[in-house]
Amino acid sequence: MRWSLLSELARSDRNVNELTRLVGHPQALVSYHLGRLRSGGLVSCRRSSYDARASYYSVDLKRCGDSLSATGASLHPGLALHLVPPTVPPSRRRRTSVLFACTGNGARSQIAEALLKHLAGDRVDVVSGGSHPKPIDPNAIRVLAERGIDISDRRSKPLAQFDGQRFDYVVTLCDKVRENCPDLATRGRAIHWSIEDPTRAVGSSRHISRVFHELATEIESRVVFLTALIDQS
Repeated sequence: MRWSLLSELARSDRNVNELTRLVGHPQALVSYHLGRLRSGGLVSCRRSSYDARASYYSVDLKRCGDSLSATGASLHPGLALHLVPPTVPPSRRRRTSVLFACTGNGARSQIAEALLKHLAGDRVDVVSGGSHPKPIDPNAIRVLAERGIDISDRRSKPLAQFDGQRFDYVVTLCDKVRENCPDLATRGRAIHWSIEDPTRAVGSSRHISRVFHELATEIESRVVFLTALIDQS
């Protein structure tokens, strides 16, 4: 049961109703095992930013990898896993199309687009858009500049700009867009990353700076695993 849940969450963040349907077991049993995975630090949960009655579960893939490696090594040193991102010969690569979608296209999806371009290079054709575009947040520009990526000349784009297009992957980073725009899931392999909107953060400039730094770190971790998935497709 727990392996099935981890397998589903490795593909996309999910709410408990989706997980119940996907693994084919009662909600009470699913919730129990999700609780055990959460207590083990492999799975986290956060309230939907669109419908607070729902919660999204996500898996920490890096921690899963570290745990798998430690499990092998505890049995015998020769069984330690060396988790190196897979490489694909250039002759086998093809350009994979990816759409990142959120509400404003001012932070999350812009950061994801820039990081995937940076990591995957010419292996991808990647774009981003928002259901209600707004200017790119200066903090998003800053955290990418710290990683050597310049998006100061970028502009936000409406999702309507990509109407009629199909993509290999459609990644939603916003609960509101995922729940309000179900047609996005029909336009490519649907993946959801339930990530809080950093532009809604309040507090000191130091606090907001930390929020954006943590956001970029989380998205970068997810993009690394998405890149590995693309390379094996």
